[in-house]
Amino acid sequence: MAKCDAADSLILKIAVPVPLDRLFDYRPSELGNSAEFQRGARVLVPFGKRQCVGVVMGSANGSTLASRSIKPVIELLDNTPLLSALDLQLLEWAARYYHHPIGEVVATAFPTALRQGLPATLQCERYFAPTAAGRAPDVDLGRATRQKDLLRRMLSREPAWSAAELAGHKPALRALIDKGLVEPRMPDPSDGPVVLGAALAANPDQQAAIDAVGADLGRFAVHLLEGVTGSGKTEVYMQIIARTLALGLQVLVLLPEINLTPQLEQRFRQRFGVGIETFHSNLTDRQRQQAWLSMRAGVARILLGTRSALFTPLREPGLIVLDEEHDGSFKQQDGFRFSARDVAIARAKLLNIPVVMGSATPSLESLANVAQGRYRLSHLPHRAGNAKPPAFQVLDIRGKKLQAGLSEPLVTAIGAELAEGRQVLLFLNRRGYAPVQICHDCGWVSRCHRCDANLVIHAGIHKLRCHHCGYEQALPRQCPACGVGELQALGLGTERIEETLKELFAGHRIVRLDRDTTQCKGALEGYLQQIHRGDADIVLGTQMLAKGHHFPNVTLVAILDIDSGLFSIDFRGGEKLAQLIVQVAGRAGRAELPGRVILQTRHPRHALLHNLLSHGYRAFAETALSERRAAGLPPFGYQALLRAQAGNAGAPQQFLGAAIQCLTDFTQSGVQVLGPVSAPMVRRAGLYRYQILLQSDKRPALQRLLDFWVPRLADLREARSVRWSLDVDPLDLY
Repeated sequence: MAKCDAADSLILKIAVPVPLDRLFDYRPSELGNSAEFQRGARVLVPFGKRQCVGVVMGSANGSTLASRSIKPVIELLDNTPLLSALDLQLLEWAARYYHHPIGEVVATAFPTALRQGLPATLQCERYFAPTAAGRAPDVDLGRATRQKDLLRRMLSREPAWSAAELAGHKPALRALIDKGLVEPRMPDPSDGPVVLGAALAANPDQQAAIDAVGADLGRFAVHLLEGVTGSGKTEVYMQIIARTLALGLQVLVLLPEINLTPQLEQRFRQRFGVGIETFHSNLTDRQRQQAWLSMRAGVARILLGTRSALFTPLREPGLIVLDEEHDGSFKQQDGFRFSARDVAIARAKLLNIPVVMGSATPSLESLANVAQGRYRLSHLPHRAGNAKPPAFQVLDIRGKKLQAGLSEPLVTAIGAELAEGRQVLLFLNRRGYAPVQICHDCGWVSRCHRCDANLVIHAGIHKLRCHHCGYEQALPRQCPACGVGELQALGLGTERIEETLKELFAGHRIVRLDRDTTQCKGALEGYLQQIHRGDADIVLGTQMLAKGHHFPNVTLVAILDIDSGLFSIDFRGGEKLAQLIVQVAGRAGRAELPGRVILQTRHPRHALLHNLLSHGYRAFAETALSERRAAGLPPFGYQALLRAQAGNAGAPQQFLGAAIQCLTDFTQSGVQVLGPVSAPMVRRAGLYRYQILLQSDKRPALQRLLDFWVPRLADLREARSVRWSLDVDPLDLY
């Protein structure tokens, strides 16, 4: 097509959130001066028959499109860019590395409200502080006891108190304002003390870690903080954060799961006198927008968030902290499949600030980077205070009678701890009542009609439910196949274990923590408070119990079933199991009382268990790294997974076959192409799934192939019949 005429040659390059890997050309002329359209500002643009919110990524003199086909921007939404040049540079890098459409990547950086085009208006919270008259030593409030108490409390801390903090004192607050003793004011982020609570005394290992990171403030470095469970990693974070805040800089703290946010937020608010925001999916759109804008404006100094908080703009960036860096939750598993851990490091490098990554069980990737000198290691080998590491007991349950998965020695051990007034934690990473329902007469099994998977019994709600697609149906009263056979629950879930515990330990308080019991807002926080108050005797739960929680009165931890993890087909299965055992075991004996961990297994002499329990996680990791190196697997190899799915099995196979044909023109070598093959679960949510795995011992070789391949995949005729996605550095091959 003809190039645009010179008269209207200035063209805006807009990132539009659509699954097309390109920028789109628009004209600015109808909205006035094109200089107003700055890189990083949002615009409303026409796209097909609808309107989209896009982001200005740049401009060009002319276009390859005909002038008449280039539409004008409808509205400029931001007078100043919401994203800085470095923010956009990170997003552009991520789009290239993960080979994901730039418009969708840029949209990921915004909270939902801003993505929808709502105004970027920061609604600052009201704050209140004593006036000069209120600070006078001779203030006389007579018999107004509540006013006296409130004024005394407000004088105890500078500089101001938020409306939320004073919500329970509104009558007294209004009275003090009417008397001229208190006034509303806007907080200055640099005003008042940065640190409120006193730091704990650091032991030599903690102090060495604090000093090592402190020396790198103001320059890029990656620090891996490897500390045994209960070693005080959070205290190390807080003392490093205090140094960062003292320099007038902001801190981004990333956590793997929402349930870890409330307790850490509470500790941070007790320690730091600065604006603290949280960012995760349990908040409303407005709350996330305000947190995002507060950090961008510099009003807030600390952001605690999950993976989605990674791209939040920082006015004065100083430090990124990644807690539980090994956790798979940092990897996005759909849409824009990025690793928050890896992108956080890339962001820190662009911003020239340090990253601190902490874990009791570091990922093999991070340990390999330490060995190669890319990361700096700080080690906390001892628990804080007088706490001792728990003692492990491998309980061989072969041939033993089990009561819903509980062996007699374990039941006896639980009873002994309860008799001493201590708490017990039981771990089973399987929710529901039982993983399958079966007919004892004809062998019928409860299967999902949309997935190659069994339906799980949820007895409490009388349902069969698929944990893969969400399909559910009423629990049948008779066999759907033969109509007469006895239906039985096969296997164990947390719901069934809870039922048995109530029978065995009648009168004791049992708390079950899994996705089913904590889905209501505030439920998890309520249960955690109950445990901390000592109003729970037995805590039973799934993955959400495995890390981060501090239960000082828990002295016995039991992992009910570890055997499934010992024989996983996933090459990362051993690493995941070792991390799980160490993390769950770390909940025992975190205070003065000694802790014990019981592992129920039918394979007590398994090599992984022997190596882990006899020599520790680091010895296990060294063995696993040697095996990975010999096999050319990550972190010594680099992978990408092309997935395709459709309502029939033929379409994804044809697409992947055509994708392989595309590579016949690619002359460079160094990449293995494995497949096409079916996914281990071929049918999921009614779709048939097939995949190709690419593997190379050199990252640049893999990226060169993807640069050549991905643009051609979208042009394939067969691509119209499937949904396809590319996952670079996949954690889940299944």
